[in-house]
Amino acid sequence: MTLPPVDARRARGLVSRLSGLHVLVVGDVMLDRFVVGRVSRISPEAPVPVVQFQGEHAQLGGAANVAHNLAALGGRVSLVGVVGTDAAAERLRDELAASGIAVDGLVEDARRRTTEKVRIVTERNQQVARVDYEHDADVDGDVEGQIVERIAQLGSDAKVLLVSDYLKGAVTNAVVQSLVAMKASGAPLLVDPKIPHLDCYAGATLVTPNQHEAEAATDRRIRTDDEARDAAIDFRRRARCEAVLITRGEHGMWLSSGDAEGAIPALAREVSDVTGAGDTVVATLALALAAGATMTEAAVLANHAAGVVVGKFGPSTVTPQELLNTFR
Repeated sequence: MTLPPVDARRARGLVSRLSGLHVLVVGDVMLDRFVVGRVSRISPEAPVPVVQFQGEHAQLGGAANVAHNLAALGGRVSLVGVVGTDAAAERLRDELAASGIAVDGLVEDARRRTTEKVRIVTERNQQVARVDYEHDADVDGDVEGQIVERIAQLGSDAKVLLVSDYLKGAVTNAVVQSLVAMKASGAPLLVDPKIPHLDCYAGATLVTPNQHEAEAATDRRIRTDDEARDAAIDFRRRARCEAVLITRGEHGMWLSSGDAEGAIPALAREVSDVTGAGDTVVATLALALAAGATMTEAAVLANHAAGVVVGKFGPSTVTPQELLNTFR
């Protein structure tokens, strides 16, 4: 079964209401740094390319990229996460501030380093290598307590609550349960998950695994729409959530909720880079639901937004106009 599309008029109405809607994002913030150079030869020391440095730049990653996507669509964002006391944390704050995102929700932990992914890429955007700097142990004690406090302080009037879990330590059971408690006031809780934390998400409104994650959680192979439907139903039961949206790359998405069950076909797009596409999906879902979209409408808008960002390199965002252009 294929879910109905959203027509251009309805899309315009929803997108026009995105501006200023408040979303609380809680999760693993990262800095994505790109070292760019030209490759013209292979090293005589080992069979690896020699990259002649040309420049570098930084982008927001992880939960920070979710926040960036929300801000690019016009939303008002509160971001809660954990950083170290290092240069990467300062650069992350600078990038957030440049995107109009407040940094008062970032909790410092002197025992860990800020999560930073350094990608070495060619001038043609081909990735040569990636170096990860991280400390991914779960937060605890005072740091965990500060995260829960920031959630209470910054999320009281949020229209949607959103968890961006990358297994880097900021998302613990206590953190998620504080959000589940806030959900009782009426704000839906969305989770972009990691399967080892699946039991933590009980009570969430919507969980958005990719196909690989859905297969791992349900011990099912997904190759057809029927298999996606069965896996989605199992996933909902396993995660004890109200709805699930499985993202399936070139095969689109599968939505399973109390009101809708069906496929959302992928848009025909030239794919440049899928990095951060899941961040765009969950951000668009959150703002669309805050704007009054049904679950199906929000998923369709998120599908269109993903079709835009996969044509860009690195963690990227979509603007309201870019999103509307896909409905023409």
